[in-house]
Amino acid sequence: MSVRIQEKEDVTIRFAGDSGDGMQLTGSQFTNTTALAGNDLSTLPDFPAEIRAPQGTVAGVSGFQIHFGSKAIHTPGDSCDVLVVMNAAALKANLKYLKAGGIIIANEDGFGKRDLNLAKYGPEDNPLDQVQTSGFGLVRLDVTKLTRASLQDSGLPPKDVDRCKNMFVLGVIYWLFSRDVKPTVTFVEKKFSKKPEIADANVTALKAGYAYGGATELFSERYSVNAAQIEPGTYRNITGNEAAVIGLAAATEKSGIDLFLGTYPITPASDILHGLSKLKNYNIRTFQAEDEIAAVTSAIGAAFGGSLGVTSSSGPGIALKTEAIALAMMLELPLLIINVQRAGPSTGMPTKTEQSDLLQAVYGRAGESPLAVVAPASPADCFEMIFEASRIALEHMIPVMFLSDGYIANGAEPWKFPKSSDLKDINVSYAKPREVEDEAYLPYLRDDRLVRKWAIPGTKGLEHRIGGLEKEDKTGNISYDPDNHHKMTHLRAQKRDNIANFIPEQQIDEGANSGKVLVVGWGSTYGSIKAAVHEVNRGGLAASHAHIRYLSPFPKNLETIFSRFDVILVPEINNGQLIKMLRDQFPEYIFHGYNRITGVPFSVSSLCDAIERASKF
Repeated sequence: MSVRIQEKEDVTIRFAGDSGDGMQLTGSQFTNTTALAGNDLSTLPDFPAEIRAPQGTVAGVSGFQIHFGSKAIHTPGDSCDVLVVMNAAALKANLKYLKAGGIIIANEDGFGKRDLNLAKYGPEDNPLDQVQTSGFGLVRLDVTKLTRASLQDSGLPPKDVDRCKNMFVLGVIYWLFSRDVKPTVTFVEKKFSKKPEIADANVTALKAGYAYGGATELFSERYSVNAAQIEPGTYRNITGNEAAVIGLAAATEKSGIDLFLGTYPITPASDILHGLSKLKNYNIRTFQAEDEIAAVTSAIGAAFGGSLGVTSSSGPGIALKTEAIALAMMLELPLLIINVQRAGPSTGMPTKTEQSDLLQAVYGRAGESPLAVVAPASPADCFEMIFEASRIALEHMIPVMFLSDGYIANGAEPWKFPKSSDLKDINVSYAKPREVEDEAYLPYLRDDRLVRKWAIPGTKGLEHRIGGLEKEDKTGNISYDPDNHHKMTHLRAQKRDNIANFIPEQQIDEGANSGKVLVVGWGSTYGSIKAAVHEVNRGGLAASHAHIRYLSPFPKNLETIFSRFDVILVPEINNGQLIKMLRDQFPEYIFHGYNRITGVPFSVSSLCDAIERASKF
């Protein structure tokens, strides 16, 4: 039977199953193949926090959503066109994400009585029949049976055969969306190069699924998504954590300064440790400490010794590091703190995203303890912003916090490789060796930016006192003088504020430079806001979008931008943190908040509604 190929501008697919069903691998392989096909894309991995959640239950469902197209893609999609489910729990957890009239591809073997019971369906429920009568397209596949049939001559035990089910399903999806299986074949053969029988089984299942899609009459049509029109260059698919790793390596090379990461593993920041540990040839050293305090203090020691000290964590770990971070601020050393935010408080929802640590980053230390804070807008933007964080820390001798989050860290998008010549120079000022008979050394003598020179231990004549006690200006000696403390408190704040003179001015990302509504965002809300503003403008409602990547200090022209708009809307995945900072620094303007704290990114449709409401103020 001849199958018609329908051309689509964009498509969203969601893969869902048990944690052991390989949905993250399936999604990442489809993502890589889609990137190689030239589509623009955005992804959203969605997995449980438990290492091994109860099998067959809704709590144990792992998902992966990808939105790809021949046009610019800014979000992983509000809802999906195709939902692939490996069992009843996956259907129950994810049916709400499927568009009206969307297609469900279901593994029938995952809908037995036990599966329905574990998913908390009633004894009379037949969920597959129910979704079919609800207007959804349904394709039933007995994936277990079909995979076993394709591998009946493999000689592998049943357990290993069943682990290839995700490859069979991926093959079907590749056929449905006219994708090439070769990139995944290459990946599998490399991944299992030491176990060729496992590699052969996965490749066989993949090709069998592809062939099955074309040999049956399950699908009345296939789909094709053309390559996107993007700026020429060399691209790769990248997650936020991967981009952060490469950005740190670039900063190390550009500055000529060794990097030391002192860290303790935590979701969703651990991949940064994993990635940096593979880059020893780039003068990068990694240390997995016994706890968060040991991790950050080791990084401070490395910074004192002349390296770029880096520590990584998420909100709970950052809380444990606060005293040491304040010590680095008092010592005026280049410390980079990576905070990959997750949903809180306390342990919270470790694998879900949130923007709840902004106030912690800016204010969350004892005493007046100012440091710089930057935030990437997307996975690819992690490269530029962690490079910027490194530059600021080294050039201004100050701790800098890099605020990513779970969505940015694990999500993926195409990233254009920069050239070394495109990156900013990193200029570090070192204190020079001195003769003993010279006048007294002043370790905290400052330039016009209020920045001291970096005194590397072992350099002749640079011996000086360090510690967390208040310092006398210039000498660094311990001081309890009240006037000195007042002076130093303001001096440290002004030193941080002076950074505004050395960062880019704020730009309008979407829309006109003046008008009725300005939507101001930060962090991972970027894609959703950009898409929503584009959507409402296309519908005739004028709105603009400014995304703040430098959060402390703010860009110095921010108030000028605010003055050109009537209404300022601030959407955040928290209970209103940036808006508090804006109201504090710009009290003459009226800000309206929009807050949703659900562990997932904003939907574009909800932001369009919020912008429309704001336009009526």
